[in-house]
Amino acid sequence: MGAVSTVGDRVERTPKQDRSRATRQRLLEAAVACLAEHGWAGSTVSVVAERAGVSRGAAQHHFPTREDLFTAAVEYVAEERSTALRDLFPEGAAGDRRAVVSALVDLYTGPLFRAALHLWVAASNEEQLRPRVTELEARVGRETHRIAVELLGADESGPGVRETVQGLLDMARGLGLANLLTDDRARRDKVVAQWTALVETALRD
Repeated sequence: MGAVSTVGDRVERTPKQDRSRATRQRLLEAAVACLAEHGWAGSTVSVVAERAGVSRGAAQHHFPTREDLFTAAVEYVAEERSTALRDLFPEGAAGDRRAVVSALVDLYTGPLFRAALHLWVAASNEEQLRPRVTELEARVGRETHRIAVELLGADESGPGVRETVQGLLDMARGLGLANLLTDDRARRDKVVAQWTALVETALRD
């Protein structure tokens, strides 16, 4: 009887775990959307919970504090960015550095980057939030750099190669900032073309 009861408990518990994971996912997605649309000031736990279609209590069960929620949301964003970038080149970039440069720029010009930016601004004024976001952003930066090196086929032992890759990522971030105010894709395409030429020259064997 005990064995049957244990199996029954396990069977009953699995759907609850699935619902819990689904709730957490909805909260993270809602937090990202709220940050991108309303910024830090307009993105409270209550607002996020309402958007996710869950109670405030359920939200606080998963994320006890506002900082917990939004730090987890930006970490989720970072993981999604890395996954999205890798999914663009499942078999590798095949030497198409223009496509890689364009993909890296796109990484910084969408709503995921806008959400992260709002959190950076909030972290600059929130002592409790700043160290967590700083550590997270450093980790995201290292991961993005590593992916860029891999996709570009860059050998960082060569002179100036590491700086060129980092400069490319800094440029992409700058275009992302500019895109907050206006979507100037024509200008962005020209910058991508120029940076592709610079990268090709720097990485030439």
